[in-house]
Order: sequence, then C-alpha cells, then structure tokens
Amino acid sequence: MAEREDLVDATMALLPSLLEAIEALRRAGRQLHPSGLAEVAQEAAPFREPLGDALASFRAQEWPPSLQRFREQLLDATESALQGHEALAAAPSQPDAILGGYRAVRFVSLASEALYPLAGSLRPVSQFFLTDEARNDTALLDALAAADPARTDIGVIHGDNDRESRGGFSLYVPETGEPASAGGWPLVIAMHGGSGHGRDFLWSWLREVRSAGVLLASPTAQGRTWSLAGPDMDSRPLNRMIEQIAERWPIDRSRVLLTGMSDGGSFSLLSGLVGTVPATHLAPISASFHPAIVSAAPPERLQGLPIYLTHGARDWMFPVSLARAAAQALGDAGAAVEYREIADLSHTYPVEENPRILRWFLNGKATG
Repeated sequence: MAEREDLVDATMALLPSLLEAIEALRRAGRQLHPSGLAEVAQEAAPFREPLGDALASFRAQEWPPSLQRFREQLLDATESALQGHEALAAAPSQPDAILGGYRAVRFVSLASEALYPLAGSLRPVSQFFLTDEARNDTALLDALAAADPARTDIGVIHGDNDRESRGGFSLYVPETGEPASAGGWPLVIAMHGGSGHGRDFLWSWLREVRSAGVLLASPTAQGRTWSLAGPDMDSRPLNRMIEQIAERWPIDRSRVLLTGMSDGGSFSLLSGLVGTVPATHLAPISASFHPAIVSAAPPERLQGLPIYLTHGARDWMFPVSLARAAAQALGDAGAAVEYREIADLSHTYPVEENPRILRWFLNGKATG
C-alpha cells in the first residue's frame, strides 16, 4: 500500500496536467472552424502527452479502499480529457472533419462532470470552476468549501437527464446557501444546440453562475433538436421545469434569462418573443432568424424587451447577415437590443461572452 504522501504527490502531479488539458479542449471548442481545424488540433496537441504520462503514474499507485471513489473520479475525468484530445488529433483526417472536432470537444463536459464532485475537497478544482475574477475570492472559496457534501439540494443536480434520454434537465443550485436577494435567485435557462444535450451544455455556464450565485437550468429538447418547425413540443415542458424548480428553490420571477446556442438560441428567441416561456430577458447566440418571428410576437411583448444578441462574423452555418437583420428588426419593433458581433467567432460557443451577458442580465448593462 502506498504511503499517503505518495498518493498526495501523485494527485498533485496529475491535477495540473488534467486542468490544463480540459482548458485546452475548451479553447479548441471556441476556435473550431472547417478551414482551421488542423491548426486548432495542433495547438491542443502539446497537452496530450503530459496528461498521458501523469495518468500512467497515477494509475501505478495502490489506493486504500477508503479513497477508491476519489481515485475513480480523477481517473474518469482524466480518461475523458485524454479521449477528447485523441479524438481532436484524429478529427482533421476524417471525412466529416468538423463534426469530428465537435464530437471531440464534447469530452469537456464528461471530464467536467467527473471532476466537479472534487471541488469541495480540492481548492484548485474549486477555482477551476470559477471565473478568472472569482478564483482569488477567498471568502467565496471558503463558503463553497463549507458546503455540506451530504446535501442533495445544492450543486449539480440532474432531473431525468441521462445522456441517453430526452426531455429532462440539469440544474446548478449555488452551494453557498440562501439567495442574496429576498426575492429569490435569478434563473438562467441555457439551451443546447441541435443534437446536443442539456447535461453537456450545463458546463458552458457553470463557472459564471457559480461565481455569481445564480441558479442555472439546462434542459434537453424533447426531440433531437428544439421545436423550430412543426408542433411546439418544448415550451410546455420548459414551463413545467420552471415550476418544478420554483417549488423547491426560490426564483426571482423578475429575472429569468432564456439563452441558447444555435438551435437553442433560435428557440429561445422564438419562444421568448411570443411569450410561451415566461422569460424576462433573451440572449440568443449563433442563432438563426426569420422576420416572421417578429410579426408573430404580440407588439406589447416586444416593447422594451431586453435582448442580448450575439453572433460571429465567421459563422459558416448561420451567416452573420441573419443576426444583423434580427437586431434591426427587433429594435425597430421596440425591443431593447444589445447586439454583439464577434470578429473571430465561428459557429461555436463564445464562453468569454458569458460574464458580459450575466452582467447585462443582473445589472442592466454588459460592462462595469
């Protein structure tokens, strides 16, 4: 049996390589574009070998039964990150290269989910799941570390949302206790893109909401994507989800943000404008747009409705002209539109935009 000091050393040798490798995959996900996939894979390549070496050393240690769960969580996270890097390295040579790139970066969510339970006991892990600005907030870190690990009503919770199922949701409830406001917690509803899953998309927002003390719900569409054509199968379940959350945790109904990526962004705009989902703020990202959406919305709903519209100038799936037309049409109809066009953004999720969106949502402005 290895001495406890050896186990600590093996863990501390693995952890930096693991966190750096996950972060490298996150950066790759932000930069994916069909014409630059090989370059993105090359930039991530240096993180793969150090992670494999650290993993081999970690596996060689003999762990006592009392620490087996800890060992398995770190192994699961590391193996997922390594699979992601191997898939990204292979993607440029595949016939469906860009789809291979998207599949590779989805391992970020698998690695994050396996790693997150250790945030309460390992401060570097807790810091990893915070924004850069919050990572040195000692009071916040202490409050997060003080959370009771036996509680099942805080942290990351999944409601009938296995990756093989559709129609459930995943939830983050701040571990720090009661909401800062007597009115309840603000709620962010983050909607995945086409063929995505809420259990994965949750991690796109986890750092920001955990740093700010905000509730996050990440639902999964009833079908392979959201109800953008044909009968609306998703609005009613989304309303049920909000009510289920409100039954257990206090929600500030005056601050409910509906946001999403790609098809999730399109559906957030559609359902938010017509009012089938009771959101107070809308933030579609890399979404499609049709002028008929505006004409279908009740005029009184549009008046002053806060909308934060984000799109990439390099989007190859939904041209940026769609977003420019949406910003113009929504503004003309009376909505309070903030339009953000990002020069280097392709059809990927701009995680760096989350803090701006959250400030806009909570404070009425994106800066400051």
